[in-house]
Amino acid sequence: MTDHPTPALLSRYATGDDGVDDVTVWAVEAHLESCAGCRALLAGAVDPAARQLLDRVAVGIAAGVDAGPGPVRRRRLRRTGVAARLLPWLATATALVLVAVLLEMVSVRMPSPVLLVAPLAPLLMVAAAWSRRTDPAWELIATTPRAGLSLLLRRALAILTAVVPVLAVAGWWTGHAPAVWLLPCLAFTAGALALGGLVGVDRAALGLAVAWSAGVITPSLVGQELPILLETRSWPGWALATVALSAAVLLRATDHSRLRADRS
Repeated sequence: MTDHPTPALLSRYATGDDGVDDVTVWAVEAHLESCAGCRALLAGAVDPAARQLLDRVAVGIAAGVDAGPGPVRRRRLRRTGVAARLLPWLATATALVLVAVLLEMVSVRMPSPVLLVAPLAPLLMVAAAWSRRTDPAWELIATTPRAGLSLLLRRALAILTAVVPVLAVAGWWTGHAPAVWLLPCLAFTAGALALGGLVGVDRAALGLAVAWSAGVITPSLVGQELPILLETRSWPGWALATVALSAAVLLRATDHSRLRADRS
């Protein structure tokens, strides 16, 4: 529309006259976008009742803007971070290792409790760090783009950073070589991550803990003899198992890219 719309057309447009075809409506609206004079004429053509309503709305909005927002009470959110949730499990793992140290110091005949519990020390924390049952923000985390193997490995590293010093002190106090307790700890952590892609990390960690307790710890305590798996000569096998399981975790990285509800 090159010419200005007539006052009559603007009045019909303002009242929503059905006789104004769509093409004319579009032309009038396009013209109004760039013509302040016609917008002023349109404002005068608006029904008085509608104008009063618009005026009341404008006054209310202006009053609200002038008054400004009221004071906002901020509530302190509960800490739901990984560190806060893992503290009880770290305390449990530390207590388990301390009990093992005390038992080893008290009983000479008993096979080394420190070596027997070393593979289990990180497993409870691994299960808690990657479970929807203990993570109140699980749904939010599961939908983030980096919720797969990258996040899982960062949490596993944080767990080992907390557990390994405890085991190091226990191993130093009881006189065990670092490889004998460290490699089983790393192998079981890698095993939990590798199996976690198939059955869920928490289930894999708990399953490995139960299997180790039933298959190694119980027979060792009953027979009063340390198994071959935990003798000094076994460390090359543990090293090989750790490398193989770590490689399996990386090769099956896509298993952790989608966190299904039935996995954890």
